Amino acid sequence: MRKKKTTNLLTEVELEFMNELWALGEGSVRDVLDRLPSERNLAYTSGATILRILDEKGFVESRKAGKTLIYTPLLEKDRYQARSLQNLSRTLFDDTPATLVARLVDDAGLSEADLEEIRALVERRLQNDSG
Repeated sequence: MRKKKTTNLLTEVELEFMNELWALGEGSVRDVLDRLPSERNLAYTSGATILRILDEKGFVESRKAGKTLIYTPLLEKDRYQARSLQNLSRTLFDDTPATLVARLVDDAGLSEADLEEIRALVERRLQNDSG
């Protein structure tokens, strides 16, 4: 058995596979590949390698179902999102979350409805923290 790699973040292709596993709940290599856009055109062996790497990194676990390996996420999507945002804030925004949010609000072409939703989320958080 290989030693588990320790890493906190996913590569782009690993994240693509994790998104499909999160949507599925669990699945085989074929299940994940079938959910990818047809233009991705990944070979089965490539998909199997990516899922094996995710297993080695500790993001998924696998179990045998007959001759097929079934993969299950070990990390919830919202926890990974929080981890990724914390890393982004720390490494790109000098550990100042307000700068990250300011960049999002200034540059993302957000609609007025998006901005109102963000305002409501912030206000709800402030009320929860004070009460």
